[in-house]
Amino acid sequence: MGVVAIPLEAETAAPGFTSEPEDALSALVSLVAADMEACNRTIVARMDSPVALIPQLAAHIVAAGGKRLRPLLTLAASRLCGYRLDGGSRHVDLAACVEFIHTATLLHDDVVDESTLRRGLASANAVFGNKASVLVGDFLFARAFQLMVHDGSLKVLGILSHAAATIAEGEVLQLTTQNDLTTQEDRYLDVIKGKTAALFAAACQVGAVISERPAPEEDALTNYGMALGMAFQLVDDALDYAADQAKLGKTVGDDFREGKVTLPVLVAYHAGNAEEQAFWRRTIEASEQTEADLDRALHLMERHDAIRTTIERAAAFARDAKQALLVFPASNIRQALMDVADYTVRRAR
Repeated sequence: MGVVAIPLEAETAAPGFTSEPEDALSALVSLVAADMEACNRTIVARMDSPVALIPQLAAHIVAAGGKRLRPLLTLAASRLCGYRLDGGSRHVDLAACVEFIHTATLLHDDVVDESTLRRGLASANAVFGNKASVLVGDFLFARAFQLMVHDGSLKVLGILSHAAATIAEGEVLQLTTQNDLTTQEDRYLDVIKGKTAALFAAACQVGAVISERPAPEEDALTNYGMALGMAFQLVDDALDYAADQAKLGKTVGDDFREGKVTLPVLVAYHAGNAEEQAFWRRTIEASEQTEADLDRALHLMERHDAIRTTIERAAAFARDAKQALLVFPASNIRQALMDVADYTVRRAR
């Protein structure tokens, strides 16, 4: 039956949403373009190693693209907070650090999930093997910690190291919920808070810290990043059932095949009748799937509005993210960050 269509007329009508999803991200990129170029140079330089396989594999995942949203958030948060230091590059180095943490988790996640695609290209583990992917992920984590130490701030080190630990906890928590339809929505939200939102929050928070802004502003940026990350992951979980493969950059239905319990599954399961719930128990809990089961899952999600419900939940987090920024005076950079919150939801168009 194909993929589920996502009508978003209600969200389109909501005030503050940009007309084109990519416009918001492009606007943010343009505002911090020079810093992002410097960050990219730092990333390339820090990926270098006399062990040839390390830069080869790291370059593979970098070449796969990606919007580098997390380091963009560090740079934008620094700009919003008025970070200015002639000749200083703390914001650039910490943005690179954030990207290394994120890339390391991608390498490890693809091994754990046995993924063969990443952003539409063969994943690093599919090309170089699992062992190399895990070890290069470890290398990138180590590079991230070198950048943290080089920054010299114990507070920054505490924020980013805590985020790295929280990501690992979130991934382990996800393993405990896999194939378990008794998982409650709060538990699912804890998973995505750990594995995704924590790094968004840290990426934003360090921008306020290095700018020496007062606690209310630091808290506001932390809250913005956390809410943005929650919205981002909710949309990703919806897109696993509602995007074409070229748009998603990975195989549609991977979460279903892996038995991951995400919000679209929980909504469809709890809204289903006895026969439908038996289907979910067989496919998710017992991992007994046929080729026709994904289409059946999509049909049930469409019947019970599971995708729309998930997107609406993401939109609520996006509104929370925008609200958090109101402690800052109006500016182009504040507006761009608000628009990025809308962009996270509009990716589902």
